[in-house]
Amino acid sequence: MNRLHADGLPEQAIRDRARRGSAAVFPPDDSYGRTVIGADVTSAATADPLDAARLVPPVFMPRRMEKLIDLAREPLFSDVELRTRIGGFASELPVYVSAFGSTQVGTELALAAGRQAGRLGIPLVVGENVAPAHGYSADSSLLSRLEAYASELPEGVGGVVVQQSTEDADAEVWNRVHTDPAVAPLLDSGRMGFELKLGQGAKPGLGGMTMVGEADAARLSDRYDVTASLDPRGGPRLRSSSPGTFTEEILAQQIRFMRNNFPRVRVWVKLPPGRDVGHAARVAWSAGAHAVTVDGAEGGSGWAPPVFLSRVGLPLGECLRRIGAPDGCLLASGRMWEAGRAVVALALGARAVGLGRAALVAVDEDPENGLVNLVSALALEARLLISALGKYSPEALGSEDVLLPASAAAVASVAAEPSTVP
Repeated sequence: MNRLHADGLPEQAIRDRARRGSAAVFPPDDSYGRTVIGADVTSAATADPLDAARLVPPVFMPRRMEKLIDLAREPLFSDVELRTRIGGFASELPVYVSAFGSTQVGTELALAAGRQAGRLGIPLVVGENVAPAHGYSADSSLLSRLEAYASELPEGVGGVVVQQSTEDADAEVWNRVHTDPAVAPLLDSGRMGFELKLGQGAKPGLGGMTMVGEADAARLSDRYDVTASLDPRGGPRLRSSSPGTFTEEILAQQIRFMRNNFPRVRVWVKLPPGRDVGHAARVAWSAGAHAVTVDGAEGGSGWAPPVFLSRVGLPLGECLRRIGAPDGCLLASGRMWEAGRAVVALALGARAVGLGRAALVAVDEDPENGLVNLVSALALEARLLISALGKYSPEALGSEDVLLPASAAAVASVAAEPSTVP
């Protein structure tokens, strides 16, 4: 029986670490593959100014008058046009599906999400480490994800983007995709992209992580760092990929390499919510990136240490402030599921928003139509909100449409001009 108590300290968390050792740095092992994790939305330490923002319609609406003249009738919310271009692709909506990598939860639901994203005519990102960890053409592999998406994709819209990590580069994943006859229809129609991943919101500065059993640990140990069981009582092992090393010169050169070696492929860059995110985004656009994706610290993952979720990275609103007026296509992700947060992000400079955990939950609820239903609800809300602002396309939104709390009011004002924050 424990006799000692420690008022003022999280006693149960300390005791958990005393029992489980290094394993307590991560969520419980039995939650792997069944949970997508992210920052605690109720914690002041992880608060994002976007969550406290309000959309503020004006009284006088000159753009509504322009629309009235164009239509020869009073405009309705149904007149809002949500079709746009995302990173070089035509898209039915200012929405894309964020990367699902090689964690178990993403693998099991990725095919259903891909098919529905294709049906919606919105871009899909296939995450890192899928081919090195699961194979190129096996079930739920990289190729099967591409084929699932393409199987329901209408002509002329959408696009699939393949992420690459250090281990993917070692396996020459991009080269294999680029030369695969099965992928040729996407490539020939200009609907193939490659995304260079520098990091993600849930764990900035770390590479991808999964939990693996003994058999998979032995199979993967020549490609990844695989630890012994973190729990002194035994159990799954942690598989970690390299986060990669980047400088301004390395990032610019990598993008130029991608543009030169894969001229028909759209080049995307995925940035973590780092303190120099604005500078990194401008380097990427200057080097020729078709899109820069920014995860806020609210971004989720299939596996990450909780201390990263609560203590590391900038909120998405602060990322948008530091980027300022985008020099190219800016994509934003992190806790997106409804149009309130999404429209605020669009008004502050994003071209589109990414659905990650929300997409997985939706297809888990309904493998046939869950994502389609979720996105249709978001699209209706977006039309209602944009119309209420007296505008009729996402591109017409601006920082004047947003009111942020006083502590974050600089987000809206700075989003209209280039940032000077390093």
